[in-house]
Amino acid sequence: MRMVDLIEKKRDGLELTKEEIEFIINGYTSDTIPDYQMSAFAMAVFFQDMTAHERAALTMAMVQSGDQIDLSAIDGIKVDKHSTGGVGDTTTLVLGPLVASVGVPVAKMSGRGLGHTGGTIDKLEAVSGFSVEITNQQFIDLVNKNKLAVVGQSGNLTPADKKLYALRDVTATVNSIPLIASSIMSKKIASGANAIVLDVKTGAGAFMKELTQAEELAKAMVDIGNNLGRNTMAVISDMSQPLGFAIGNALEVKEAIDTLRGNGPEDLKELCLALGSQMVLLAGKTSTVEQARILLEEAIVSGKALETLKTFLQDQGGDPTVVDDVTKLPTAKYQIEVPAWDTGYIGQIVADKIGVAAMLLGAGRATKESTIDLAVGIELRKKVGDFVNTGETLVTIHTNEENVAEVTKIINDSYTIASERVEIPPLIYKEIK
Repeated sequence: MRMVDLIEKKRDGLELTKEEIEFIINGYTSDTIPDYQMSAFAMAVFFQDMTAHERAALTMAMVQSGDQIDLSAIDGIKVDKHSTGGVGDTTTLVLGPLVASVGVPVAKMSGRGLGHTGGTIDKLEAVSGFSVEITNQQFIDLVNKNKLAVVGQSGNLTPADKKLYALRDVTATVNSIPLIASSIMSKKIASGANAIVLDVKTGAGAFMKELTQAEELAKAMVDIGNNLGRNTMAVISDMSQPLGFAIGNALEVKEAIDTLRGNGPEDLKELCLALGSQMVLLAGKTSTVEQARILLEEAIVSGKALETLKTFLQDQGGDPTVVDDVTKLPTAKYQIEVPAWDTGYIGQIVADKIGVAAMLLGAGRATKESTIDLAVGIELRKKVGDFVNTGETLVTIHTNEENVAEVTKIINDSYTIASERVEIPPLIYKEIK
């Protein structure tokens, strides 16, 4: 088998076999296939696409390039959730304890964030003492005991994907549905889950700006998961404005606590109930999504979800008292109000601009080497459709620096104020199974 022949075959729009795809991925991972040939292959895929069989084979070849997590020692059906990212996306912090509180095992492998705010691990480290540095055995034991644990991602999970992603980044082949879908799904499948719920974002703050693109990506990932024996479904949700009110690590932890108490932002609560209901259904705890939702709502009202969060934090070294006293979370030195310059209805909040503003404060990482300030961030006081008077607060900036002129300008540029009431975008566009 020669790489040049396989590049030519894909260039001409022909279907590659499972063995040919394995040859490509194994050769590239072991450095016997050079970057220039893999670049040509990625470009051929970009223009010619891949069939469902090719996408599944590519995903599995990347899974088999490194470690695979064995979760068979954990009782029950393990359901994982993946979000394609966004601004103020606090869903994992809510969903973990919420779904675990009704008996569904959540064995979560998470990473650190590169972007607007930290990843799930960064956010959880806003709780004093919390640690993901636990052994595999401790991880399994904690999930069996509490139905919830979070651990850092294995260093050798899908090395082929890491290598190919870095190449795609510099060869203008990132935005390819088969390559994006197989990249995401390879990490989910290597992480050992039996079933997967995908939250695919669309809008200004999402990777997929257009709904049609988001639908195409969601369908591609669902097909890959189902073809590889993982029960998979996707929810397409809105990211034209930030989710919830908080953007920033400690701020998002506080918002997650509020949501588990039943007092969180309506959009965050609703999305978590929608995603959580699908997780409970896929885990076989209920026979309908409606029954699953009732279970989750009862867990919030009864306080079970909040108690699960406390136990989870405590058993991974964190201070559980923050749940009852959020002032123990890191707090920024200054809270600076950004006032409305006009009277009217909020017409738009450009999510990715708000995300950039939060990152400039120190809430996220511009590069892997950047240090995160867990206390800083942005709290929205008005969202799309809300009425605002001139001088009323649009946003509160939480900062450890007095001069926030650049951040304030970005926030003002991201908001529009309209004279007429505007239509609020739907939170959930559709489900794909």
